Amino acid sequence: MAKVSAFAKNNRRKAKVAKWATKRAALKQVVMDKSLPIEERFAAQQKLSSLPLDGAKNRIRNRCEITGRPRGYYRKFGLSRIIVREYGGRGEIPGLIKSSW
Repeated sequence: MAKVSAFAKNNRRKAKVAKWATKRAALKQVVMDKSLPIEERFAAQQKLSSLPLDGAKNRIRNRCEITGRPRGYYRKFGLSRIIVREYGGRGEIPGLIKSSW
């Protein structure tokens, strides 16, 4: 089981991403627009860099919903490899069966 502080930090980051998503997207669009003058684009880049770092989407860490394990994460299930194997072996994940040959 992961530390509670790791869960809390990740949840805070998710909240900040949701809060700043529209503003970040608008500023990024201005920065990437080559038809605008360089001064305007530079000003937008400075505003973007002044926003909180935890508001960036890539700061969120994928974690297992059950154990909080950050590595060996299966996006399809939202679980770590260990839990997928355990639950899949018991038949608790719909559509997943243990292969045998």
